[in-house]
Amino acid sequence: MGTRWSRSGSSLQLLRETQTSERGAEDKDGDGDKDGDNDSLDGLHRREDIAQFPYVEFTGRDSVTCPTCQGTGRIPSEQVNELVALIPYSDQRLQPQRTKLYVVLSVVLCLLASSLVAFFLFPRSVVVEDAGLRSVTIRFDHSNAKVLINMTSTLNFSNPNFFSVLVQSVSCQVLYMKTVIGTQQLDNPTSILPLGESQVNYTISMEIGSSAPYVYAFCTMASIKVHNIVVFMQTTVKTSYLVRTSQNSLEAYRYIDCGSNTTYTRTGKHVSRSPDPV
Repeated sequence: MGTRWSRSGSSLQLLRETQTSERGAEDKDGDGDKDGDNDSLDGLHRREDIAQFPYVEFTGRDSVTCPTCQGTGRIPSEQVNELVALIPYSDQRLQPQRTKLYVVLSVVLCLLASSLVAFFLFPRSVVVEDAGLRSVTIRFDHSNAKVLINMTSTLNFSNPNFFSVLVQSVSCQVLYMKTVIGTQQLDNPTSILPLGESQVNYTISMEIGSSAPYVYAFCTMASIKVHNIVVFMQTTVKTSYLVRTSQNSLEAYRYIDCGSNTTYTRTGKHVSRSPDPV
């Protein structure tokens, strides 16, 4: 009987433990949501408590308190612009890669850009050429013994620059035996396109009379077939481009047949170019 009682007692004890565990499982299934809510609320309260917990610096045997923040973990706002952060020499930010390559590329690009700017913007002298006489008209004033000459000349302009050039003025003076017999001044600005060419025609009225009375006799002498006289022409051209102004001076001798009252055309270049920057 004693043995049976002990077995029945153990079985009762096991039964009770089983029922207790089943009840506990049912209680857990029924109150799972409540426990989850309680856990989330507990976690939120814990984070708030941690956020309100002041910073405490724990120093051990081989450490010291930070002198900057005095152990508070915060830097005063008035010292923000006064403090300097120290970076270890082994930090990767202090060892950039391909530094030499970047420096060489930067220098090469700067030199290339400077060369291109200098090539395109470097001012070059404008080429001015005297294309010779275009036409000559001879007239005689028999009452005053004068020879009247209208001479048309041509100038060729060549612009070697990569920007426009402005021809400001063209002035001309004609001399015969060191005596001025005619002048002309053109103040009509003419623009020449980049790498372009242009042509300007101008007419000079000349008069040979009292200063050289023998010229009238020579030009009207019927026994002579060719009545050539030589005049000296000085031409000055002013051009401007960018911030520079230059002056070109041209000198040439003209051979004119004054024996006939006619108009004729001559070709040929009697040119000299001498640019003088002003």
